[in-house]
Amino acid sequence: MSDTNEAPKRDATATPPTPAETTVERVARFLGLPANMPARQTPDSTTETADSGTVAAPAAPPSEPTTIPTETPAEQKPSPRHRHHEPQTSASSAAFPGRSFSDEHPDPGPEATHTSRPVDENADTASSLFSTGLSIDSDADSALGDVEVPSSTQSVRSSVYEFVEENGRTFHKYKQGKYFMPNDKEDLQHAIFVLLLKGQLARSPIKDPQRVLDIGTGTGIWAIEFAQMYPSADVIGTDLSPIQPDFVPPNCRFEIDDAEDEWAYGSAPFDFVHLRLLWHSFNDPRRILKAAYDNLRPGGYVEWQDYMSRFRAVDDSLQGSALTKLDSLYAEAGRNLGRDMLVTPKLAGMMREVGFVDVIEERYALPGNPWPKGREAKTLGLWQMTNFLDGMQAITMTVLTKGLGMTPTEVELLLMDVRKDVQNTNVHFYIPVYVMYGRKPFPHEVPAASSS
Repeated sequence: MSDTNEAPKRDATATPPTPAETTVERVARFLGLPANMPARQTPDSTTETADSGTVAAPAAPPSEPTTIPTETPAEQKPSPRHRHHEPQTSASSAAFPGRSFSDEHPDPGPEATHTSRPVDENADTASSLFSTGLSIDSDADSALGDVEVPSSTQSVRSSVYEFVEENGRTFHKYKQGKYFMPNDKEDLQHAIFVLLLKGQLARSPIKDPQRVLDIGTGTGIWAIEFAQMYPSADVIGTDLSPIQPDFVPPNCRFEIDDAEDEWAYGSAPFDFVHLRLLWHSFNDPRRILKAAYDNLRPGGYVEWQDYMSRFRAVDDSLQGSALTKLDSLYAEAGRNLGRDMLVTPKLAGMMREVGFVDVIEERYALPGNPWPKGREAKTLGLWQMTNFLDGMQAITMTVLTKGLGMTPTEVELLLMDVRKDVQNTNVHFYIPVYVMYGRKPFPHEVPAASSS
């Protein structure tokens, strides 16, 4: 089989499967949100642009309501062959309603904050860097009965693609070894982010997108659900792995591509470029943002949602833990591999550097297990704990063996203690999640932006 990983021809007579409820619909039902909701709500938090100090959160501009569809579009089609990009030179979205993190906590501290970061985020301290809005549940283990258990939305994929198996997980064949994460588990992460953002797929304040790019699309679930939300938009998902499902909305397609190559998606600019969970993926994230800038129309948005790759806690329960040891080793291994694993807090600044304006950085606290109070926070913690336990070996094995020369046995011994910490509800840890978005200025704004 060719290493281009082109998809085989599909059976044109095949009947599309009956669409299941989307993640956005499930989260809306879980949160008790109505089907007809405003296109966007501003989080209950302080807000800051990346250019200035903290300011009050602006009121959401008037907008027509966005309807979360109760039915998936009836027409679906087989994906029209994954297209493999060869490097060459080349020349949106009303976010969904919701507020940051949890409405249920009496703690007045904001869950999502937008600050200029006077604290050194790269420091090894494990204490909380911002007010998380999380409250410790003194009886966490006995309160799990009412939390939502995630269901798999993984689509059955073709067995004819070639993948590389390493330490029991499958990795992409195209540009083998460039991306450290396996390609076999991603839809639970999607559900976590949609719940964390209160049913939203994106936070950028854009309307009626016509052309959308999802970089690092993985299983394609974000691109598929975005295309279902906006049937008039042309949604392209790109990845190194051809693991997307056969049947997709007619306005969604996938391409095998490396975002660090020159972009070649035609002459029409994008309205929205989306990236998520790619903190460890690029040698030069600034170059990716510059490519996004060059390929957006004026007024278009880029949005990057990602972890800060440091565990934090609301108290001192992380001190001396295996989680903090893993933190340190993971960052060191990344440096040896030429990747800045702590790049996430720097991304908003990079957006400004390449020319984006109105740059916003939002921070959310994602609990690492079901230690906090509240049904929503506890559900997020349970889902994230499941995500950790399922993916911990995958995300660390390649990085630690290749970056530090550890043996697989040494890594597994470390992870035995890490898993104990992850499942220990007396360890009140969370993962800082950053959502950063910025707008490409209109031509009349460029001189003013350049002179500032």
